[in-house]
Amino acid sequence: MHRVLIITAVIIVGFSAPSSALAAPGPADITPAAIDAYLARAMDSTRLPGISVVVTRGDTVVHATGAGQDSRGEPITEHSPMRIASLSKSMTATAVMMLVEEGRLALDRPVVEQLPEFRMNDARADRITVRHLLNQTSGLSDRTVDIGATDHARSLTDYVATVQTGTLAAEPGTRWAYCNVNYDIAARLVEVASGRDFGDFLRERVFAPLGMTASGTDADLPAPPDGFTSLFGQWVPRPELAGFAGGGAGSVITTAADMGRWLISNTGNGPQLVTARSLTTMRTPVLHRYGMGWGTEEESDLVVHSGNLFTYNAAQAIDPDTGYGFAVLTNSAGLADDTYPVMLGLAAMSRGETPETPGGARQWTELALGASTVTALGLGALGAIRARRWARARLGKSFWWTGARMLPALIPGLLFAGLPAIVSIIMSGRTVTWAQLAYYAPLPIAVAAAAAAGLVTTVTRLYRLRSVRSGE
Repeated sequence: MHRVLIITAVIIVGFSAPSSALAAPGPADITPAAIDAYLARAMDSTRLPGISVVVTRGDTVVHATGAGQDSRGEPITEHSPMRIASLSKSMTATAVMMLVEEGRLALDRPVVEQLPEFRMNDARADRITVRHLLNQTSGLSDRTVDIGATDHARSLTDYVATVQTGTLAAEPGTRWAYCNVNYDIAARLVEVASGRDFGDFLRERVFAPLGMTASGTDADLPAPPDGFTSLFGQWVPRPELAGFAGGGAGSVITTAADMGRWLISNTGNGPQLVTARSLTTMRTPVLHRYGMGWGTEEESDLVVHSGNLFTYNAAQAIDPDTGYGFAVLTNSAGLADDTYPVMLGLAAMSRGETPETPGGARQWTELALGASTVTALGLGALGAIRARRWARARLGKSFWWTGARMLPALIPGLLFAGLPAIVSIIMSGRTVTWAQLAYYAPLPIAVAAAAAAGLVTTVTRLYRLRSVRSGE
């Protein structure tokens, strides 16, 4: 969510931040010492509270490590449990493809034929295939499904039932839209086709064969320590925002050490869960550079996916040219995701390039929002102080002309009242709530400060205008 929230912040304060890029490929050997040195620089530049990383090449873990600490004061290591959010989608896609290879699911048959309980208030839903779900081209959208109801589901069966009142935003297969519902329905398909609980299937059929003994879903494992959110540069520990647990869109908890085993398998080395053909299918982009639980990095050939929750972030990548794999996990979230640029930096090192220094986007954005907050409050106080002078200057003016001159001060209030809807529009219709925005506090605080300043100025001007006109 917060990748787009930073865009919202930029629009509001008129500020832009630099981005990182990868140069042309050039395979190179990177050492644990080089990774440690880069991680130390990254921790210094990003100011993240905790981070863990793993780099693999072929069938070998080059290095897995951690830095910083968790909200309990314990050091972060490669064995620290982390929520990986939407990186879970690559694991759900793998589970589906395993069942496809076993003949228990069919990619190009309608979902309703393989999951009879799936129904929607839209006849087009009968044409959604399993492939559409994994490619995010089903037509499902946060705008047309009751996302609030899905968050309160107690099981995947309940979850699918909540979708029945929804409709589609597009004909299946014609348009890409990122929607978690796709992968939670896919997880229910895994349950029905395998006869196992989704979490059990992942643990027994995906994690166990790869030796990922510390991995599972948030419905099956103890919750990791609370993560952190950023409040004008200060990291504040907070529990993860409540939502549906145990689904296929973002429920996996794992460690950097286990992610190393995952990356090795997904580069075609070590134990294989699916055939090379299925691996290729999952990585091949269809629309919007998205395949099945994996996407393609715009400025390189990296196969990637990011994961963003409200207190944890993660990013993973595979380089088909060099056989390297990368995963970066952090126990924090802010208006910018630092795991992705750290991951790109590691990839640049593996290609013989000098990585850009990650970080800065969050700090500069929050600095700009903080400055905007202080400025707004100052202008509000100044407006109140000068209200009498303003009122005297309007003596003899028409009521409508005076009213029109007061309207601009109320615009920030309208912006604040509609902030969730505005952010939702910028996020292409993704559901945004006040509870979610509270985890990115600098943005609503800045807008609220402007709204309060405008309201104080307006009320004070009205009072002074009444006083001046009555001769007080």
